[in-house]
Amino acid sequence: MSGNTVVLSKEANAVVDGLSKTGEHLVTSDQTSAIIGASTQDWAHFAANWEDLKLDAFMADGGKYRYRRYGQYELYPHTNELNALPHEPYRQEKFFNKLNGGVDRVYEPLTERFTSDPLLSNLLISLGQIFTTIDATQRWLIKLHPVRIIAGENIGQPAPEGRHRDGVTFVGSLLIDRLNITGGVSSTYDEQQNHLRTVTLAEAGDLLLGDDQQTFHQVTPIEAVDKNSPAHRDVLVLNYTALPGRLA
Repeated sequence: MSGNTVVLSKEANAVVDGLSKTGEHLVTSDQTSAIIGASTQDWAHFAANWEDLKLDAFMADGGKYRYRRYGQYELYPHTNELNALPHEPYRQEKFFNKLNGGVDRVYEPLTERFTSDPLLSNLLISLGQIFTTIDATQRWLIKLHPVRIIAGENIGQPAPEGRHRDGVTFVGSLLIDRLNITGGVSSTYDEQQNHLRTVTLAEAGDLLLGDDQQTFHQVTPIEAVDKNSPAHRDVLVLNYTALPGRLA
């Protein structure tokens, strides 16, 4: 890395090309692993964090199907400086989230085990460098949402608000695990609501990225195959918001 130029791997450059062309891009598990240097064992170790999420008590539809934690970081992509920020409530306005927006949602913070995992820091820095290569942002606010959607006798709703934007600069949905479910199909659309892609994230590390200024996204409900066995969809939702340069 020299000056203000971020040097990317060929796999990361392919993501830049795809995301720049259409405003969304699917990164396969193998590609994500290559970009961040993660092994199968690394993904399994990281996935254990989803066993320690807490029930989301802010579902306006009364649903008891979502478990999560929440945290935020500041990233300077040209120096790899990644700083955890103080924990605070999460908020979206009604304009972006008609179901759960308009209130401060207080979630449990990320655990020390989660934040200290090298896979996480490699992921956050790598994505920040990819996004910066596209739009030259010098400083990112990153909001992290590890989420588990469960499906037992009833369906689970990964995106109960329907087709939407998150109100940020770039978004990502990283699959961690699918267990005993059907559904959970992701689709992306352009600003004119033209369909761009439909895909089922299936392998740990499958990652769907979107330019949140240009595209919309949605995910279909999930249903248990065997309703008497555990069934869930685990993802890490990543929100990157461009910020002004370094504060004095």
